[in-house]
Amino acid sequence: MNVNQQAHMASPYRQPQPALQGYAQPGYGGPPTQYAPYNSPNPGYQQGSAPAGYFPYSSLPSKAFPATLASDLSSTSSSPLDLGPVRPSPNSGAPPVSAPQGYSQYTQGDVQNGPPTMSSQPHSPPVSQPYLPGSQPAYHQHYGAPHTGMQQMTNQMSGMHVSAPPPAVSGYAPPSSQHQTSVSFSGAPSFPPHSVSSQQNSPATSLTHGQPPSQSPFPGSPSLAQSPFPGAPPPGSQPQYSSTPPLPVSQPQYSSALPLPVSQPQYSSAPPASSQPHYPGAQPPPASQAQFPGPSQTSPFHAPPSSFPPTAGAPRHPGVQPMQAPPHSQYLSGPPLPCQPMQGPPLSQQNHVAPGMQGPPAQPVPPGQGQGVQPQQNGAFGQMSGPQPGYGGSYPGPQNYGAQPPPPAAPPQKRLDPDTIPSPVQVIEDDQANRSSEPFTTGVRGQAPPLVTTNFQVKDQGNASPSYIRCTAYNFPCTSDMAKQSQVPLAAVIKPLATLPLNEAPPYIVDHGETGPIRCNRCKAYMCPFMQFIEGGRRFQCGFCSCVTEVPPHYFQHLDHTGKRVDCYDRPELSMGTCEFTATVDYCKNNKIPQPPAFIFLIDVSYNMVKSGLVDLICAELKTLLDYLPRESSEADSCIRVGFVTYNKVLHFYNVKSSLAQPQMMVVSDVADMFVPLLDGFLVNVNESRAVINSLLDQIPEMFADTRETETVFAPVIQAGLEALKAADCAGKLFIFHSSLPIAEAPGKLKNREDKKLVGTDKEKTLFQPQTSFFGNLAKECVAQGCCVDLFLFPNQYVDVATLGVVPSQTGGSVYKYTCFQVPSDGDRFLNDLRRDVQKQVGFDAVMRVRTSTGIRATDFFGAFYMSNTTDVELAGLDCDKAVTVEFRHDDKLSEESGALMQCAVLYTSCSGQRRLRVHNLSVNCCTQLADLYRNCDTDTLINFFAKYAYRSILNSPTKTVRDTLINQSAQILSCYRKNCASPSSAGQLILPECMKLLPVYLNCVLKSDILQPGADISLDDRAYLRQLITSMDVAESHVFFYPRLLPLQKLDVKGDSLPTAVRASEERLSKGGLYLLENGLHLFLWVGANVQQELLQSVFNTPSFGQIDPSMTNLPVLDNPYSRRLRAIIESFRAQRPRYMKLMLVKQDDKLELIFKHFLVEDKSMSGGASYVDFLCHMHKEIRQLLS
Repeated sequence: MNVNQQAHMASPYRQPQPALQGYAQPGYGGPPTQYAPYNSPNPGYQQGSAPAGYFPYSSLPSKAFPATLASDLSSTSSSPLDLGPVRPSPNSGAPPVSAPQGYSQYTQGDVQNGPPTMSSQPHSPPVSQPYLPGSQPAYHQHYGAPHTGMQQMTNQMSGMHVSAPPPAVSGYAPPSSQHQTSVSFSGAPSFPPHSVSSQQNSPATSLTHGQPPSQSPFPGSPSLAQSPFPGAPPPGSQPQYSSTPPLPVSQPQYSSALPLPVSQPQYSSAPPASSQPHYPGAQPPPASQAQFPGPSQTSPFHAPPSSFPPTAGAPRHPGVQPMQAPPHSQYLSGPPLPCQPMQGPPLSQQNHVAPGMQGPPAQPVPPGQGQGVQPQQNGAFGQMSGPQPGYGGSYPGPQNYGAQPPPPAAPPQKRLDPDTIPSPVQVIEDDQANRSSEPFTTGVRGQAPPLVTTNFQVKDQGNASPSYIRCTAYNFPCTSDMAKQSQVPLAAVIKPLATLPLNEAPPYIVDHGETGPIRCNRCKAYMCPFMQFIEGGRRFQCGFCSCVTEVPPHYFQHLDHTGKRVDCYDRPELSMGTCEFTATVDYCKNNKIPQPPAFIFLIDVSYNMVKSGLVDLICAELKTLLDYLPRESSEADSCIRVGFVTYNKVLHFYNVKSSLAQPQMMVVSDVADMFVPLLDGFLVNVNESRAVINSLLDQIPEMFADTRETETVFAPVIQAGLEALKAADCAGKLFIFHSSLPIAEAPGKLKNREDKKLVGTDKEKTLFQPQTSFFGNLAKECVAQGCCVDLFLFPNQYVDVATLGVVPSQTGGSVYKYTCFQVPSDGDRFLNDLRRDVQKQVGFDAVMRVRTSTGIRATDFFGAFYMSNTTDVELAGLDCDKAVTVEFRHDDKLSEESGALMQCAVLYTSCSGQRRLRVHNLSVNCCTQLADLYRNCDTDTLINFFAKYAYRSILNSPTKTVRDTLINQSAQILSCYRKNCASPSSAGQLILPECMKLLPVYLNCVLKSDILQPGADISLDDRAYLRQLITSMDVAESHVFFYPRLLPLQKLDVKGDSLPTAVRASEERLSKGGLYLLENGLHLFLWVGANVQQELLQSVFNTPSFGQIDPSMTNLPVLDNPYSRRLRAIIESFRAQRPRYMKLMLVKQDDKLELIFKHFLVEDKSMSGGASYVDFLCHMHKEIRQLLS
């Protein structure tokens, strides 16, 4: 069975169950009814416990420990999208015996996430195995291996539930400001259903494994053999809480869960047995009472309003004082104690009919009208759909209805429900809802910004916008020892020339004339809001090095009563986190004002390029594209000059001087000693030479139409462009359009070294290293001249991207790759990439330096650049998409009062030839408590740093070593939090900081990426290409790359602008009746289910039949209906948000392309052996427990 596929295991209870001792069972009379799906261990499965030493990840260092881990991801809940039943997996178990569920439960486009409504048709259980209580033989299941049978699969399941901190309600202390999330694994008899554990410092996410009975959940709690609460009934006579009337207490809000329904009962403070109502007749309890969980049912392990405060006479825990409850409690649960018999039906069962009691079926609840809150969205954190503690699994079928109940079974293992673990989609939705309405003001030091996925406006009040700088943590540890203890990397991802949203103003340009920007005398930091003016404004003290510097007379201004300059808000450099200075001649190379930059287009005219139609396509596009060269907003025309070269084994230079009637070609065949054969007429102004340029672009395809030359050179092409820029004494960019491995005799000649046998060995790292040092030396020359290289590759086979990409990656350039290019299907993608690459904002001959306040320093840098020393990042070109990641380390102690400051200054030449200085400033807090550090981290930035660190490490280390290093560091981060920021509690709990609760799922995506764990079908060139691409990604791009966005389009609002709520990237979230759009920043997929309604197909594809849809289409037909217009607008908006054009790929269900699509469903187990999210979470828990022990 595919562990990533939810099997339909929910079944109606048709067998009698033993009544609760001492309590009447409510009965309704009438025939038995169908019940809503009940999430419990599969009725057809044999119960058994996993042995100690379970190894859930074969490629990871495994350490045996005595606990049962959840390794099966199958959930017994029905499809989270009730447009149709979940698609069966190709290797799934026996099919359900019930009739197939119809697709008409919801109207067209309806999406139901979470448990189905009471009116939904349930699924009957598989009947492949009888229910046999008792343990099973031990097994040895490895992480990622396929299950060989349902028995093995079930033996590995363990329960998991999530708990959140209680609200601050009367009678309880308020929760602390830091949140944590908790999930619990209950694999062995551990805690009675009443047991309570507490956390002291910070609410967190906690996952709990069953513990030995001797362990107490929290200090001061009674032993498990004792009655958990004074006055509570003994375990053997546990009341049925499903009929507890709710108490009239307002509904609390939880940090990690949706609001719980008022009707939900709770274990922790239930009224004594005498207060339990009975329903001896046929009348069910009123709808306001929590008898039947409907679509609004949330986790039965969450504290409901009825628990806070307990009613008069309700039993209290002996260790809890009325006004001194812990700031957050966790409600742990597990199978019953050995002394407890299996009792009653699970509380999640809707309508249990006791033996001999017949009644009318309960009225179905229409979708969206259930009790309490609305159904939680997909992946709602805190939603629990597993069985209740103390109840056995369901029974195989109705054949023995009315027979005597079987004897109590052994305590069942509960499986891990993916809906109960932290959901990226829910976290993103919550942050968008909570933080997008108000502008984010940057005036508060150390304030963490909204998530990178949230649309929000920034008001610059002294710190740089998150669009420019994002940090892994906004509370830096005061000491290096504390930083080493936590293992949280201290880093910033800086995007100096980032494009701001339209509602935000670009940086102000400040011109101080010939004197230039005001700077600190010692550390050379630029004037910024962190400088403190003293002595009436005549001097200022540097915030970075504390040096006192005289204020130049022309810059003097008096101070107001607060010590600020009276012109503070009139000067951007004193009040804004980002500003730009015009630089003087002192900041120019050789103390000479630079020339405007140049663009040189170098086109491969070998046989493959001509026959594919690329040469025609490029030349036709350049004729119009040259009108859109970058320019200053104040200028009418661009100052950039252009030149043209074509090449195969030799190079052809073109003279396009405006005075010529026709362009002239000059051939250089001596590629070993490259030179430029003409100076005047090679680099020209577009407007002046428009006619000659157009004539040339018309003639190039004709000149080489009959070429038979297949070999090409590559290094001499870069040398030619470099020499041309040197001759013109300017910086610039080379646009190289290349097709094949350069095997012609010339400098930089390469050989085919593709060897798949090296993958997975210690020699694999050589595949990512360049073949020769020639290109590294060439890159150094290019950086010195300010020559940036952008490479457009069109390979049909191996071209050694690892070597060809060296010069682009070290000069601040980009590589674009179009494998097996075909004009009809790939032309749009290439042309859009080319247009954006030519038009986007770019700086030339750039140098970046990051200064920090005393106590920390920048020690490591990641990105597409060159460094000739340890402090200066040199970029021949720096565009608006490039990010540089900087890691900081302590070199002294930091103070909580002054915090930590950083200033990123970038000196560059604008497209008009003006020398500029862009300065970004950011201040963060410093802390002496680990809890403060973990309260203010940014997981998306952490993952960006981890990915870049790992992708650089594979140049020198085996990929397995790199993966193990990432897992170990992440486990140390989380174990440090558990050890130092959470109170002692059961070792079976995995407690995650609220701001890091998505670290496991995102880290697993990095580990499963094609670079670190490639599938058999990924080429070496693709891996090298992705490695170089991600190295310069910003946080927004890396986030969507590792965790793609998946939108259900069935319920698309065609009138409004809002997008449908995303669903989690897992196959079990797909419905046969659905239409889904997936994007990861590079690819765009439209997945079409086999049972999509005809009207929807007609609206989108102009055909009513699924079989008639053309899977080769790359653009949707332009149809005149609201749905088609809205869908095409969404696709265009997605493309506009990303730096690279995303080609649309249409994927029909069960089509051959579906394997590619499933590769991006990152919560599932991957074809290359990568773990599913649930399995990896269990493995991380194991690693953390090993560190803690």
